[in-house]
Amino acid sequence: MLLHTSEEPGKMQTYSISIRLQRTTTEYAYVSVPVNDDLLVKQADGIGRVDPAKLGEISIALGKSDEVRWHPEDQNIQMHPMQQAPEPGER
Repeated sequence: MLLHTSEEPGKMQTYSISIRLQRTTTEYAYVSVPVNDDLLVKQADGIGRVDPAKLGEISIALGKSDEVRWHPEDQNIQMHPMQQAPEPGER
């Protein structure tokens, strides 16, 4: 936090406090994971079953593509846990 004063000619002196905030935006997207041998685990009965860990790994990798369309879902603003004076040009 930083206390600021402002004096304009002909006006009363005013005070303000700078507070550092933190904003977190959550987004969502859909990806299509191809069902192939990389995703399946062969069971004793010979049937391939989807491996949930591989499904998560592949879907996250696909989500890193610049072609994925992300949509805003939520936004949270709170006081930053580390308060400090603003750097020049940050206000």
